[in-house]
Amino acid sequence: MVYQAQIPKESPFSYIWEVENPNRPLLTLKPQHSCVCVEYNQKDPHLLASGHINGLVAVWDTRKGHEPVELSVTETSFRDPVHDVLWIHSKTGNEFFSSSTDGQVKWWDLRKLAEPTETLILDHTRDEEQQLANALGASVLEYESTIPTRFMVGTEQGIVINCNRKGKSALEKMTSRYTCQFGPVLALQRNPGFVKNFLTIGDWTAKIWSEDCRESCIMWTSFHKAMLTHGAWSPTRLSVFFTTRSDGTLDVWDILQQQKTAALGVKVCDEALRCLRTHEMGRLVAVGNQRGTTYLVEFSENLSVCNKNDKMLLTAMFERETRREKILEARNREIRLKLKTKAQADEGAGEGADGGEGTAEMEIAATDATFMDSFVVSAEREFYTAIEQELAKLKPVEEAPPDEVHEEHDQFTEMKPQPVPVQAELPNPSPQKEKAKDKVNKSVGT
Repeated sequence: MVYQAQIPKESPFSYIWEVENPNRPLLTLKPQHSCVCVEYNQKDPHLLASGHINGLVAVWDTRKGHEPVELSVTETSFRDPVHDVLWIHSKTGNEFFSSSTDGQVKWWDLRKLAEPTETLILDHTRDEEQQLANALGASVLEYESTIPTRFMVGTEQGIVINCNRKGKSALEKMTSRYTCQFGPVLALQRNPGFVKNFLTIGDWTAKIWSEDCRESCIMWTSFHKAMLTHGAWSPTRLSVFFTTRSDGTLDVWDILQQQKTAALGVKVCDEALRCLRTHEMGRLVAVGNQRGTTYLVEFSENLSVCNKNDKMLLTAMFERETRREKILEARNREIRLKLKTKAQADEGAGEGADGGEGTAEMEIAATDATFMDSFVVSAEREFYTAIEQELAKLKPVEEAPPDEVHEEHDQFTEMKPQPVPVQAELPNPSPQKEKAKDKVNKSVGT
């Protein structure tokens, strides 16, 4: 996605569809620049907020035609495309906030879009005089209405920032960070029943995190051959989440049933799927591909209705996995602290330039000690064993060349035992038959 790029033969229009009429859109939105994201207002279903490819945000009223009723100003808007827009749960329902890959998060009031009401630069290096050049580009936002002052930001660098709007300074607003993915965070959502646990989608994996564990996730999927592009929790069945892949497949995961593989995979199309949205009733899932086609998939009640004991079992699972990760984090911190104390005791606290070298050596030793831990060694051994087994399965069977086949055939014919000729032996005549034969001959002669 290029900033303010004019893509040939591409319509900037956006469409609102009715589920029962897939042949003709219910309403067409006609902005001057393409919409990147559009979001409905929860309190007023006639109002929509949109983020555009040129960095502007707009407000639409479906009762007033195809043009936006309010549009932000270029000087106070974003420098990059607006990747996400979310409405804020407030008394009036007139506020929303948006994010962009230029590293800014802005809050807006639809009654006055000339300038944002508040701006946050995602620069976590310094508290004062934040610089936009050091900011992390925001790729996705997450907002839970039950905790209206808190929100989460997924960045292009694979980091998720947990924020609190009540903070006085910028660093107080960015309370914690999680290094989640190797690439950009493409989807971020809290579990509707367990708000402390959230789902992240990026690179080739989907991961489930807990706010109490910052160093590692508590659950994750295996690496896929095709990259994951989006994902979301089921709003009705708390243990189910959906993921889309770049090979056109929609996967359904149920972590209470199995964690290694998806419970169901649906090949929707041949093109890459890019976005996903679930219906509030849980049975309908809308997915869109990179060519602009939208598909509506309906699932059975087994994947949309929550069973009696699901919440209790899911609570126990999340608590168990969170406890396990906390133990591992404490173990790693203990190893690092011991090595740090030992290095300080050996080299001293004030050695000037040598102290920097000692710190570097201490970090290397801490890393080596972490990788020499028995749990890490066993996990590494299991990982490489699984990789070797998969490579052995994918390795083709080698076929011998034709010359070697003929040589083996000749050797086989030489080694083949030859048949032994059997001579027929006539039985010896008895003495009585010889005497009778002589008498017959004599009578014939006379």
